[in-house]
Amino acid sequence: MSFQSIERMSLPLNPWLVQNTTNILVAIVMLVLAVALDLILGDPSPNYPDRLAFKLHPTVLMGKFTGKIEPYFKNPDPKIEKFLGVLLGLTVIAVFSIPVFFVLWLIVTYVGFWSIGLFIYAFLGIIILKMTICIKLETDWAKAAAKAIAVDDLDEAKKYSHFSRRDSKNLNGSQISSAVIESMAENLIDFKLSPMMSFALFGVTGAIAFRAINTLDGMVGFKDKAHINTGWFSANLDTVVNYIPTRLTALLMIVAAAILRMDAKNAWKIAYRDHKKTPSRNHGWPMAAVAGALRVQLEKPGQYILGDPLEPLTGDKIISALRIRDVTIVLWALLCVLVIVITRTLFVPI
Repeated sequence: MSFQSIERMSLPLNPWLVQNTTNILVAIVMLVLAVALDLILGDPSPNYPDRLAFKLHPTVLMGKFTGKIEPYFKNPDPKIEKFLGVLLGLTVIAVFSIPVFFVLWLIVTYVGFWSIGLFIYAFLGIIILKMTICIKLETDWAKAAAKAIAVDDLDEAKKYSHFSRRDSKNLNGSQISSAVIESMAENLIDFKLSPMMSFALFGVTGAIAFRAINTLDGMVGFKDKAHINTGWFSANLDTVVNYIPTRLTALLMIVAAAILRMDAKNAWKIAYRDHKKTPSRNHGWPMAAVAGALRVQLEKPGQYILGDPLEPLTGDKIISALRIRDVTIVLWALLCVLVIVITRTLFVPI
């Protein structure tokens, strides 16, 4: 058969199929490269707050902006202050997500998605998405803490337990290990899985919007007198958007424990039994799951105890928790790919 006859028999490419396939592939590549970029470069350390890279990080900018405008949303009347709290949350989300949407939309619309615009869109999108994800910095801290605990250098280990939001002054090695593992389980949702899923569902703008929601919760989502009204909306919004991801994460952590030949059965038992013991409606699920998988007891003194002390809580357990976290991230990424295929077939989020 001649080349000409083959050419006559070939069917024309379906434009809809080509467009959808391109959208799907671009989104998957963006997600993979954003995670890879974080694994290579990491995030600027908060231990050096004067460095320009730290000052310009979106999460830092969101926090500073929230702190600056919060006083303008105060009111003596609790009902009015709660309403103003809604406006505060929506303002912060809008200020950071709307510009991202319009910049990417302008590139796609006026530069063109099938020309150099595709590369500009993908490049900017990867950079922005990477800044909503934090894996390497936490990994470095966790490994450093485990190493310090192994040689009983508690002063060094305490340097890496502060991101658990507790006073590490009087903590022993087991308590530092607990603090680091609890933080890793909580941060798995906030700084890794939820941004990834937000991108899969709603594009780069969705990831930035989630980062704003999560930052708002960290800035004003407290039940103290100063924030009980202005922060109620932000706290509850963060709870809502993380409701499904936290529960899915606990299930995937149990699967990860099984893959790693850890105690998956105990992970399920402790997750189901202890997830309600933490102040957070959501984060108790992954924290309890990892406690069960590691067969240890995690404790925040005066607040909660998760799991049973079946094995000693040593620095090595931090490394085991990292392994569970990493396998969970891989499983979640595969889930995100499935979501990307579905969403990009139906619509193209920016």
